[in-house]
Amino acid sequence: MNTVKKSETNKFKRTHLYYKYTGFYSFVGQSLKKAIIPIIVVVALLIALDRYVVDFSDLFTYITITYAPLNVLLVFLASESLLGLVPPEIFIAWSDKMPQPILYLTLLATLSYIGGIISYFIGKWIFTIPRVYAYMEGKMKKHLKHIRKWGGFLIVVGALLPIPFSMTSMAAGMIHYKFKNYLLFGLLRFVRFYLYAIAIFSLL
Repeated sequence: MNTVKKSETNKFKRTHLYYKYTGFYSFVGQSLKKAIIPIIVVVALLIALDRYVVDFSDLFTYITITYAPLNVLLVFLASESLLGLVPPEIFIAWSDKMPQPILYLTLLATLSYIGGIISYFIGKWIFTIPRVYAYMEGKMKKHLKHIRKWGGFLIVVGALLPIPFSMTSMAAGMIHYKFKNYLLFGLLRFVRFYLYAIAIFSLL
């Protein structure tokens, strides 16, 4: 029993040292620093706009009346599948104005997860076309380098933090990262949506 515990402890220490020396912790720290300031700025801007310029409650209510939920959800799926073109926070705020906010929030989280899977297979497809792969490898050099080094941990970071989850997923597909592991780590996308909803729902 003690031998097993010692082996597990040593494995944890080796893993910790690996991520320390390869710069994983530094990368996460820098990503958090870069993300926190824009998030604070965006939240402050939204509060100021809501108070002095636009009533976001009325705006999102107007959107829910004018556009069919299916259309909004399809736009969101397209965004999450193609490099996260629209910030998901906008859609989270929209879900708060729907008749069943938690249901629509869960739909958004599910679509974001599915969008990541689509991005993963886009990455695999890119790998089969030499010219496209060469171009994308240049554009996504940083993501590919990180995911080759850190694998699942980078997917966890992409799922939870304001790092483009679609790009991380695409990079995972391009290097043929194990799909079942990708699916497992990608589930943390749900955690991010629910945590963000707690903050956004309280503001609107």
